[in-house]
Amino acid sequence: MKKLLLSSIAFVFLLSSCGSKSKGELVGVQGKKWYPEKPYGMELIPRGAFIMGKSEEDMANVQNAPTKTVTVRSFYMDDTEITNSEYRQFVEWVKDSIVRTKLAILADELGMGPEDDGIGRYAFKDADTANLSVYDKYMLDNYAGFGDDYYEGRALDKDEDLVWDTRDYPDVYYAEVMDSMYIPEEESYNGQRTIDVTKLNYKYTWMDIEAAARAKEGRRKDFIRQEITAIYPDTTVWIRDFEYSYNEPMHNDYFWHDAYSDYPVVGVSWSQAKAFCNWRTKFKNDDQRSRGKQFVNQFRLPTEAEWEYAARGGIEGGTYPWGGPYVISDTGCFMANFKPQRGDYAADAALYTVEAKSYEPNDFNLYNMAGNVSEWTNSSYYPGSYEYASTMNPNADSKDNTRKVIRGGSWKDVAYFLQVSTRDYEYKDSARSYIGFRTVQDYMGEEDSTQ
Repeated sequence: MKKLLLSSIAFVFLLSSCGSKSKGELVGVQGKKWYPEKPYGMELIPRGAFIMGKSEEDMANVQNAPTKTVTVRSFYMDDTEITNSEYRQFVEWVKDSIVRTKLAILADELGMGPEDDGIGRYAFKDADTANLSVYDKYMLDNYAGFGDDYYEGRALDKDEDLVWDTRDYPDVYYAEVMDSMYIPEEESYNGQRTIDVTKLNYKYTWMDIEAAARAKEGRRKDFIRQEITAIYPDTTVWIRDFEYSYNEPMHNDYFWHDAYSDYPVVGVSWSQAKAFCNWRTKFKNDDQRSRGKQFVNQFRLPTEAEWEYAARGGIEGGTYPWGGPYVISDTGCFMANFKPQRGDYAADAALYTVEAKSYEPNDFNLYNMAGNVSEWTNSSYYPGSYEYASTMNPNADSKDNTRKVIRGGSWKDVAYFLQVSTRDYEYKDSARSYIGFRTVQDYMGEEDSTQ
């Protein structure tokens, strides 16, 4: 009997040894390999070093960009400025989420669930307790109803389509919620009652990694920041930016009309651009989760150094993204959208902005890195930041400094501001008719096409 027992133990040990791939060696945790997708609409900017700053004469004598050799890591960058169409996708998502949340909360207060008709179809997913997983039921029992927001964290049912036609509202409760999203009746005119855009707020949280790294003590929760940002573009910039000028058509149509869908979004502050980056990351990772794939790293605004490196397109000492030093090609055409000559806005075939994919791209295949609209960066503006910033991935950022660097010049600027080395700034809560943005994402490797 003892011999039989020992034989059984030896057999089990043999089986476990044969099933192990490590053979007792330190081979690391075996998991999925990283096969990321190339982000849609982005170009890979390879790592490299460049001379940042003004290598040519400083015509404006601002003396805030002395030359300095810096190195940046690889990253992806949008090949165009974020367009009205792309930003409208963000606005529509926020609007739908707010409506769904209001519907779910009212259904919960009325005690209505998916088994009921009307507004019950939009109840929180956990309202149908019969189909909850063990984990979801545990979370509902232990966490729902706590915190500052009673409904925080409860999942919305996005499978049910929203109804926007007033003739098809399912019940009076649905009509009550939808009515709360529109401007008051007394504020409408010409029979048009539009969405109250002041209610389109995007709420998100982020971890202040830099503060956490420099703190000597503190718990993780001490460095979690919450932001609530009104995300609708300020369309009045077309009026306020220009005194004694008729720009009402741009105010009325530029953001929402299909004619301008492929034009760069403007009237967006630095804070709104940051909120867009957070949403774009969430939007992508929600899809990654649904397909069982690993999360992608965040989309963000480029640092000032990343922006200048990308704008140069690999051309050493170039004045403009195309090299330079001229703004007119050898065929007599302007190379960008700006204010040429002595203020002839139309000389470059454009009066205001142009479509985001206009003119020739630079050698990194990026469009309008000069002109069209200036672009927000993630860096704070300090006149002397080049003197003390790191030479590796430099970024002079401070939460106490509300001046943020903008780059590239715009449709209303003279050629000097189109130069790749010219620095300018705007306050982060300001919105302008000539400032937009594009996003970047850190490079983590490319997709393996053999898989």
